[in-house]
Amino acid sequence: MNLLEVNHISKQYAGFALQDISFSLPAGYIMGYVGQNGAGKTTTLNIITHLIHPNSGSVSIDNIRFDQDPITYRGSIGYIGDSSYFPEDMNVRNIRSILKDFYPSFHPEKYDEYVEKWKLPPKDKIKNFSRGMKVKLMFASVLSRNTKLLVLDEATNGLDPRVRREILMLLQDYVSDGQKSVLFSTHILEDLEQIADYIFFINHGKKVFCDTREELAETYLLVKGGLQDLTPALTPALIGIEQNEFGFEALYSVKSGVILPQGLLTARPSIDQMIVHFIENE
Repeated sequence: MNLLEVNHISKQYAGFALQDISFSLPAGYIMGYVGQNGAGKTTTLNIITHLIHPNSGSVSIDNIRFDQDPITYRGSIGYIGDSSYFPEDMNVRNIRSILKDFYPSFHPEKYDEYVEKWKLPPKDKIKNFSRGMKVKLMFASVLSRNTKLLVLDEATNGLDPRVRREILMLLQDYVSDGQKSVLFSTHILEDLEQIADYIFFINHGKKVFCDTREELAETYLLVKGGLQDLTPALTPALIGIEQNEFGFEALYSVKSGVILPQGLLTARPSIDQMIVHFIENE
């Protein structure tokens, strides 16, 4: 069952256009949503969280669109960005009181468990929290509600490796019941190597590819060779050719039907390497 359905959404701005973006995210899975700065990632997430309206297209979460039931739609989303959205002069107890009054599905005891687990000082003002503490407070606020979709926009930026690893484990635990999903936009692609089931790559407001991590690994190879190997027969099967005085590196599409000549070095590309070569190709 698809928890999140994004159908042909578009958004026009002066100098930028999000163009006909569609994808589905099944319940129980994590999708990495990746691209360069200005590619359209945040615009897409803002449409999904209904902070902005698309010019066309629709989004549904658990088969519910915002216009059908705005309270249920918004209540099903937990959003965490790259900066804290809580008032800096408040403390953990103030946030607890606000969440209790604002969200019917908020569980104060679960919130308290996270606060105690992460040793968040209940009386200190949030402006005195570290970056990692602020991120943990945001996670405590959304995980203590009955959310179905976590939307993360660069949420792990600036965190030390230990905290990042803890957050990644938390995301895997969140989807483990097969009822919830995560849409994770990040520039730290090594995080996605560990936890993402799907990868969506957007560039210049357009979808480049969307597939499972396993399918991508089976579709592309990283190839290296000498400049003499760049023959007219091979070049059409290569993506994002990078040349230097010693030779070339590129992505090779296994589905191209072109047979690789002997002598080329091949390896499974990382997500980062795939993205770099697709960008180079454009």
